Amino acid sequence: MFMHNRRLQYTVRVARPDPGLANLLLEQFGGAQGELAAAARYFTQALAEEDPGRKDLLMDIATEELSHLEIIGSIICMLNRGGKGQLAEGVQEEGELYRAINGAGNDSHITSLLYGGGAPLINSAGVPWTAAYVDTIGEPTADFRSNIAAEARAKIVYERLMNVTDDPGIKEALGFLMTREIAHQKSFEKALQSIQPNFPQGKLPGMPEFTNVYFNMSNGGPDLRGPWNEGEEWEYVESPEPAVDGGDGSASVMLSEDDEQMLLNMKTRTMSDPDANPITAADLGSGFVQGKNA
Repeated sequence: MFMHNRRLQYTVRVARPDPGLANLLLEQFGGAQGELAAAARYFTQALAEEDPGRKDLLMDIATEELSHLEIIGSIICMLNRGGKGQLAEGVQEEGELYRAINGAGNDSHITSLLYGGGAPLINSAGVPWTAAYVDTIGEPTADFRSNIAAEARAKIVYERLMNVTDDPGIKEALGFLMTREIAHQKSFEKALQSIQPNFPQGKLPGMPEFTNVYFNMSNGGPDLRGPWNEGEEWEYVESPEPAVDGGDGSASVMLSEDDEQMLLNMKTRTMSDPDANPITAADLGSGFVQGKNA
């Protein structure tokens, strides 16, 4: 059950309209790192979660993310509010109105012109929100790591947004949203580590002969070493060779006699003639035909 409180989770105070900033804030409204994507991610995980504690955590944070969606959407609408009436009523000359909503090349026509100054479910480039942003896979040891990374990315986006505005009220509200990303990371970290063991993800342990192997797949310069590829834990393979399994490195499949014959027929029918030298459209177009200029 969901209920709505008419008051926002955090007070929004916008000093002045700024359609360009509104357009940038859409990234956290309908973008990949935005609040709707986060709410949908945690909500879908919560529905399938079998552990009552993790289920409660996910549902709480999913619901809070909807509150954050309301905050960021309210800021967007406040930033667009000045031009909203002007555009609807057409009180300015055409050129002046265009400059007012599109000043300094801010592309704010996306919200002002196409969506009437509202908060559409798009990102700052005008790309519609998509469920492809929701990467739930149904395994908590994988999903909670993804959740931690998602909150970290959102924190960085809020930090960058704070750096492009001098409006103190907006900075404060964005700072609150950024801080909640930190709090959520901490909760997800605790929940993940409460599952023991939680690495590797899932049930299967992996092939032991390759679990601690590092293949040096780069050349053309010095090989850099660090804790990610050196020490007692790692077997460092300086020059990897094909077929690390000891086989011949080929791909094969067992087919029935009928399938083998059909493939042979296709291979014969589509075989290229290495001795052919056909005249092509490129030859004709360039005026070069049969070894001489036409």
